[in-house]
Amino acid sequence: MVQLLIQVDDRLAKELNRAVPAQSRKRSEFIRQAIRKALMALEDRRTAEKYRQAPQSGPDDSATAWLEWKPAPGKRRRRR
Repeated sequence: MVQLLIQVDDRLAKELNRAVPAQSRKRSEFIRQAIRKALMALEDRRTAEKYRQAPQSGPDDSATAWLEWKPAPGKRRRRR
């Protein structure tokens, strides 16, 4: 596991202490979860931007495309 040393301003430190006290062992997990959430949000924004740049097109982009689906012809299996 990699350790990170970060500096935060006084206001952020106070807010963090209110949310998760420094003596709490949960503080590190709180910070890890905040980083994960921020990274996931960043990835979601990147993905959304890619779709805006190159939107999908074709029959699959229709909300009713599934109505046009038909099973492939073939042998029917009998139930036992």
